[in-house]
Amino acid sequence: MSDTQPIIPQLKPFLQQAWEKAEFETMTSVQSTAIPLILEGKDVAAESPTGTGKTLAYLLPVLNKIDPKRQNTQAVILASSQELVMQILSEIQKWGEGSDIKAATLIGGANLKRQIDKLKKSPHVIIGTPGRTYELIKQKKLKMHKVQTVVLDEGDQLLTPKHNETVKNIVKSTLADQRQLLLFSATLPPAIEQGIKNLANEPEIIRVKKDETIDAAKIEHIYFRSEQRDKIKILEKIARLKGIKTLVFIKDIANLTIAAEKLKFKDIHVGQLHSDLTKQDRQRYLTKFREGDSEMLLVTDIAARGLDIKGVTHVLHFDFPREQEQYVHRSGRTGRFGAEGTVISIVNEREERDLKKFSKALNAEPALKEFYNGKIVDVKK
Repeated sequence: MSDTQPIIPQLKPFLQQAWEKAEFETMTSVQSTAIPLILEGKDVAAESPTGTGKTLAYLLPVLNKIDPKRQNTQAVILASSQELVMQILSEIQKWGEGSDIKAATLIGGANLKRQIDKLKKSPHVIIGTPGRTYELIKQKKLKMHKVQTVVLDEGDQLLTPKHNETVKNIVKSTLADQRQLLLFSATLPPAIEQGIKNLANEPEIIRVKKDETIDAAKIEHIYFRSEQRDKIKILEKIARLKGIKTLVFIKDIANLTIAAEKLKFKDIHVGQLHSDLTKQDRQRYLTKFREGDSEMLLVTDIAARGLDIKGVTHVLHFDFPREQEQYVHRSGRTGRFGAEGTVISIVNEREERDLKKFSKALNAEPALKEFYNGKIVDVKK
């Protein structure tokens, strides 16, 4: 741990020890800004780019506040996907080591009876998807009157029309005078900011546009020119490259499924992540990709939100995003915490103009490439 910036002294010894064990040098901007405010008891809405340590920014103060001697739920963390729920659980297990803090997950589609049994053991922290969490509140199986903290992770996804009413009902099932509400997201559009202001008690708004505490990521931006119908040929060549771990963004489930089938026909087997898959299939594909058994994972934007997949060497925009925010968000999946990475875009002429405009936001100059003898090379002028 660095001498110049010790971890915040108010945190309990088990968190100090976990911090030292993790060998982090300093806190990121969102952590050093949000943690003191949360420890003071303020409501917080924070926007910070992908890969800047948002989970720890709320998790450390939330775990710090838990009293393990009290046998009741004290914090509820809501997330938009089952993968994100499981990821948060594994962070709680890591950072809560030696603290006697118990956590349980509530996921839609999973066995309801088993989840009710988990609640009987009085977990201190619940991590859940909104639908299942609210279902168990209505059934009076999850008691909210002693919950002190509600966290909305990837809050811009949770306050969309799909989840908005459910999330509001969950927040309102806690006691207003003892509730702390926290929202963390990579993007905080005006409508979401207004939504959280309506729910929270004079929230502190934090906006981190670029994190100076993280070394400028060594990310290379490259692109290939192609018409839509030929993009699959480039994807196939990229899939055959050795020693890279590629996250491929495709705009919708239908296109994603077609791309996976075409690759399979060429004897290239890739993982998939989208909302039409069963929980088991999503978990299987994700585990294979995380553990390196599969080197390419095709994803939709929604399914990939908030997931921290370590060691992604390449991010590929198969379908180019319409908005700059989306380009920045996806591109942040590689080169995390100053690691090296490559962002590849496959674009037509119109998209090429957008690419050059979007990359400026990342101070990047995308380089045009082509394939030669199965390798990526500069285009000969």
